[in-house]
Amino acid sequence: MSRRQFVGLGLRMRTDARSARQQAQAMSLLHEDAYIDGRWFSGAERFEVLDPATGEAVAAVARCTADDTRRAVAAAERALPAWSTLPARERAAALHRLVEAMAANEDELARLLTREQGKPLAEARGELRYGASFLTFFAEEARRLYGETIPSPRAGSRLLVLRQPIGVGAAITPWNFPSAMIARKLGAALAVGCTLVVKPAEATPLSALALADLAEQAGIPAGVFNVVTGDADDAPTIGRVLCEDPRVRALSFTGSTEVGKLLLRQCAATVKRVSLELGGNAPFLVFDDADVEAAVEGCMTAKFRNAGQTCVAANRILVQRGVYEAFVEQLGARIAALRVGPGFDEGVAIGPLIDEAALLKVEEHVADARARGATVRVGGRRHALGRTFFEPTLLEGVSPEMRMTREETFGPVAGVMPFETEAEALRMANDSRAGLAAYFYARDVGRVWRVSEGLEYGMVGVNTGLVSTAEAPFGGVKESGLGREGSHHGVEEWTELKYVCLGM
Repeated sequence: MSRRQFVGLGLRMRTDARSARQQAQAMSLLHEDAYIDGRWFSGAERFEVLDPATGEAVAAVARCTADDTRRAVAAAERALPAWSTLPARERAAALHRLVEAMAANEDELARLLTREQGKPLAEARGELRYGASFLTFFAEEARRLYGETIPSPRAGSRLLVLRQPIGVGAAITPWNFPSAMIARKLGAALAVGCTLVVKPAEATPLSALALADLAEQAGIPAGVFNVVTGDADDAPTIGRVLCEDPRVRALSFTGSTEVGKLLLRQCAATVKRVSLELGGNAPFLVFDDADVEAAVEGCMTAKFRNAGQTCVAANRILVQRGVYEAFVEQLGARIAALRVGPGFDEGVAIGPLIDEAALLKVEEHVADARARGATVRVGGRRHALGRTFFEPTLLEGVSPEMRMTREETFGPVAGVMPFETEAEALRMANDSRAGLAAYFYARDVGRVWRVSEGLEYGMVGVNTGLVSTAEAPFGGVKESGLGREGSHHGVEEWTELKYVCLGM
């Protein structure tokens, strides 16, 4: 079922929809227009943004066309010379002001994020602070964008290497972290002097538009940050313009591997710099020498944050025989205690899945696992709340041929399988075309080094279920992407090296 069909099926009575929109519109940062060249753009048509917890329409957002997208690119191109030559400390100051504006409006931003995405309000606040940490980090990193001098092989010449902004950039962002994923790209791009056109996910454009409002308040000039919006039918059109327009010199995408491959092909004609953060299939290994209680805690974090809708979510939980029963018993008790409900309700840990298609995929994974011999220890079905709520679930007897071990489930379902030896665990963990994140728990120092080096993943969490931070490079290997976000490596995606040979 397409999202457009789901919109039609999921809407409540029009009076209820109007009520939801009226409540949302009381928020000063809720915008329904796109943001191009420092102006709000209404467009000729609109699409509805739904609250996944209720199905009610929160907003009716502008649908941008190919021409509208090209106007945004043109605006970014016009703004580039002045922004790129602005002293780094002034660009940094503007990003710091944006961080301050986010902090001052955190309550409204969090409520808006929960309304469109569904995650618990506490998680929404955490996402906003996480996103702001990238803006802060890159604001300071821009002031350390050093070049090089190289000893010349010839007398009377000097060899220099400059690092300069790549130019106009484009970012296509996902629905699961609608604020943080923009901030992570925006911070690096703007800090080094690039200008940016952002296409947010059709399910969650409101956080992007709120960020554009705050950027304007922070004094970021017109054209430096543009937001083009559209529904699922518009996304291919907008994406093709961003990929094929020669004025766009870099594209950053976070989303599915399938779409990432398509964008990579489309960018080839203009030989763009492409950075891709794509799908994951994270293994979570627990060895006999692990602290089982700590491993359960880490698994809960890695698996159930945002109802399992994260690219780094633990997707295959592998437990050594010696601690298998203890681990499964403790994990099952923790999962059974999770409270499910709308993100605004007090004490909720698991909100709704983003839409009907996401719910159906989770159901299919559970049904496939059961048909192939897995047993349900906790949960396993749609929640009594209805809509797109699904019970937090624990499955035992999971095996490598099941869909939930070969694909990202992207839902609150944990599947556990045993292993015997370290070598077997590494073989099982690496048996994937994805290579984004992996986790393991062990206390033997030799094992920590062997497994860390043996896992074929871009990020490895050792005795922790949370790896992402602004100070470290985020990204994967194999079919999980190209390039890195975060850390000083993150600015490299938005800069070019220029070699200057100076004759004396």
